[in-house]
Amino acid sequence: MLIARPDNQAPVLDGGFTVVDGFSRIVRLGEGLGDSGELCTGAMDRTLAALTICADKIAARRATQTHCIATEACRRATNSAHFVNRVTQETGLDIDIISPEREAELTLLGCSSLLNTGHARALLFDIGGGSTEIQWIEIPRQGGRQRGVRRRPTVQDMISLPIGVVTLAEEHGFGAMTPEIHHAIIQQIDDHLEAFSVRNDIDAHIAEGNVQMLGTSGTVTTLGALHLGLPRYDRSRVDGLVIDFSSINAMCARLSGLGHAERRDISCIGRGRADLMLMGCAMLGGICRRWPVGKLSIADRGIREGLLAEMMQQSATSDENASVLPVNAPI
Repeated sequence: MLIARPDNQAPVLDGGFTVVDGFSRIVRLGEGLGDSGELCTGAMDRTLAALTICADKIAARRATQTHCIATEACRRATNSAHFVNRVTQETGLDIDIISPEREAELTLLGCSSLLNTGHARALLFDIGGGSTEIQWIEIPRQGGRQRGVRRRPTVQDMISLPIGVVTLAEEHGFGAMTPEIHHAIIQQIDDHLEAFSVRNDIDAHIAEGNVQMLGTSGTVTTLGALHLGLPRYDRSRVDGLVIDFSSINAMCARLSGLGHAERRDISCIGRGRADLMLMGCAMLGGICRRWPVGKLSIADRGIREGLLAEMMQQSATSDENASVLPVNAPI
């Protein structure tokens, strides 16, 4: 959850708002969804407990506009309508279940100010718990304006992979990352991306040095913190960080060699992500192997920031507070 107010000193789409409160908790809403097709009782209860805290914060901050969304877990679950109704009854929050295309649109809106490296194209991806969205983006030339309005990056194509760190962990187990499992995940990612890559001629653009890669997810932000050696996570240092693929590979190899308890004790990972980081690293490895751009830009922003920017743009007044709450925030 993020609660923010507009900052009149900067354009909203360039991060021109001040966050006044936030909250996050890993609830694994999609736990067991692949087997049952439904949201399980335990996952719904955990999520409702977190949403109750969010609702209390929204009320305490007197937010005048709210927009609450749910993504892949609720898109897939046969009982998502029951869950959404229960959320409204117990917390007062009204939740919209959005499409993969809408999710990608908001992610781009939230991250667009980081697409500033001078490249003509970008690959933007968001590794989630139950799905992974990848966008092929055209970036206007720097300084390009039309009637005083800066042109925004535009999506040329997008794909939503029906896999994420939670679904992979449930498929392959929560134990050690064996070479066989790692290879299987890499191949699975490559199979999903091949047609998307070919139809957009992405390899040719990469060969010409025209592509920026930007990732937004708990996997990449955690790797960014590890790369910097931070004793505790610091968003201001991770957001916008650029790291090369060799450093990513070294960190993923190091994490693969640690046991669960050792990963859990790394402060930037913690208990909530210790058993999911290896799956995230494998997915990231598959993306980087498919598209050897060489460097990864990291975004600690995405859907929530995109919704805030959109809400504030549409608002008739500039002094209203706005809040946005994704049900399953990116892992």
